[in-house]
Amino acid sequence: MAMVSVLAFDSAGNGCSAAVLRDGKVAARRFAAMARGQSEQLLPMIETVLGEAGLAIGALDLIAVTVGPGAFTGLRIGIAAARGLALASGVPALGITSFAAVAAQVPRAARAGRALVVALDSRRAELYLQAFDAGGVPLGDGALVAPADLADWVPSGSLLLAGDAAPTLAAALAGRHPEIAAGSGIADAADMARLAAVAWQPGLRPALPRPLYLRAPDTTAPRQGAAR
Repeated sequence: MAMVSVLAFDSAGNGCSAAVLRDGKVAARRFAAMARGQSEQLLPMIETVLGEAGLAIGALDLIAVTVGPGAFTGLRIGIAAARGLALASGVPALGITSFAAVAAQVPRAARAGRALVVALDSRRAELYLQAFDAGGVPLGDGALVAPADLADWVPSGSLLLAGDAAPTLAAALAGRHPEIAAGSGIADAADMARLAAVAWQPGLRPALPRPLYLRAPDTTAPRQGAAR
């Protein structure tokens, strides 16, 4: 792991967290499970962890943020914060998918010999799913999967499930007896910071984070002929 200073934060799903990783160690962390309210909590969390770590934004090497999938409002809040901080400070910002953030919580030893499926709450009947092999390599892209298609979508063989919708997926796959990984299944900025430190290549500046949407926004199309 590179010896860098990373600020990571998440507000995309059913939690809100911020953490600072400094020279391979978590210097400060805040985490709260919440379905709503991230807009009030995220920036104070960021300010708190930076203060506890004794770092100004400009002293960071990297900013990392979850880019989804997740709740539209939470995604916009987190990505806007990351882009704003990056543009103001000149520090590069890296986007991490919610799938990768949750997968990073699962120790490699726990994955041995089986696929890991990350299942995230879409706040609808469908689940956000992505599968990884035992080494952590994605087995295809993430998807929004309807309840009737869950059994056919997941990989064959032994399964380990993670994510805040893992219990729902486990119930749908009861005949296969999948195991649910330990932990909350909600993205944690401390895991994200470690993941970002490994993924980042000094000297390379990634494009500013953009949201990963796997379903259309919940909006109503304007009536034909309505005033514009």
